[in-house]
Amino acid sequence: MTKHRTPSQPSPNHRAPERGVPPVASDSSAAEALPKRWSAARKAEIAIRLLKGESLDALSREIQQPASRISEWRDRFLGGGEAAMKERADDPEGEAHVDEKRRLEAKIGKQAMEIELLYEKCNKLEAGLPPASRRSKR
Repeated sequence: MTKHRTPSQPSPNHRAPERGVPPVASDSSAAEALPKRWSAARKAEIAIRLLKGESLDALSREIQQPASRISEWRDRFLGGGEAAMKERADDPEGEAHVDEKRRLEAKIGKQAMEIELLYEKCNKLEAGLPPASRRSKR
């Protein structure tokens, strides 16, 4: 004896979608359009769309990412902006660091040149060649 299903009953193999998991697109072209890895620029674009008022659920379905991940992108985006606002453009201490860095880089360059010249002089002495003569300062 076989059981007959009414059209309103789901098939025994039918599974209800799990909560929080976005549905998978049925056609393969939509799945190919989504990136496997999300660049920082794409994440920022999604965060901005969310901040402009788009629905979190709609974005989650569209890009097939969990809502929690999209919320994390938004929070990190806002945190980065907040950190940028804490920096001072006219910070004299920051300018002093830049000047000090330039001075130290110049010093390192000078020392590297001196070391190179000393190695050259040592190689000539080891080879038995006379050191280069210098002109008198008179």
